[in-house]
Amino acid sequence: MKRVLTLLFCVFNFQLGFTQELFSFTEPASNMPSKSIGFRLTNTLMKEDATNQLNLHLLPEIMVGINKHFMFHAEGFVSNRKKNIDAEGAAIYGKYRFFSSDDIHSHFRLAAFSQWAFNMSDVHQDAIDLRGHNSGFNLGLLATKLINKTAVSTSIAYVQAMDNGKAAEYQFYNNNKAIDYTLSIGKLFLPKEYVDYNQTNMNGMLEMLCQTNLSTGKTFVDLAPSLQFIILSKMRVDLGYRFPLSKDLYRTATSGGSIRFEYNIFSAFK
Repeated sequence: MKRVLTLLFCVFNFQLGFTQELFSFTEPASNMPSKSIGFRLTNTLMKEDATNQLNLHLLPEIMVGINKHFMFHAEGFVSNRKKNIDAEGAAIYGKYRFFSSDDIHSHFRLAAFSQWAFNMSDVHQDAIDLRGHNSGFNLGLLATKLINKTAVSTSIAYVQAMDNGKAAEYQFYNNNKAIDYTLSIGKLFLPKEYVDYNQTNMNGMLEMLCQTNLSTGKTFVDLAPSLQFIILSKMRVDLGYRFPLSKDLYRTATSGGSIRFEYNIFSAFK
């Protein structure tokens, strides 16, 4: 009986901790459950600094958890930067969790990841963004630590931009290599007492998003607070806002909000 209660407590603690690691602007080292499929739609609204024009970016996404070690995403990019709603490209993302140390009240995980993106839009800024702006790839490492109701995650990645098709060659003096690095903190606020999986969870997130160009040494640093709601343990809504602390590395749009909807199907395949 004691073993059964201990097992149930561990499962409960894993589910509780998992919600704190679903960051709004970054990925954690933890993976989605094995043999699960997720559908996600991210909508960002960024204001052009020079013209005050609002740029809408829609990112539909499918996520698949293969097993406890490996998961991947397939994502599309749609925006109104050219005044019309245009499909601009797509990307695939893979993550391999290669280390996990689990305890009842905490765990620590390490993962490697890579993203490959293709984009047909014009290259219009020095900063490299593989989620809707640039063709290219990245290679990186993730570390996530959960202690009770708080999760801390950090990442570092090498980023390589490529030409966006024949009509959109990379034009910023070959400054097409960068380092991305992030720091994310998430905390469970509600419920105060966990009774069952049907309760809505509310998490608060604060994330720091940075990039340094390897040729020029110029850097941007953004801060991104967000609120997240987990509904019935399978649906998710994120509300976030991103703004610059330092914008030495040129971008056309530096501030804006985002909203994300997600739905997960567990045990979706054998």
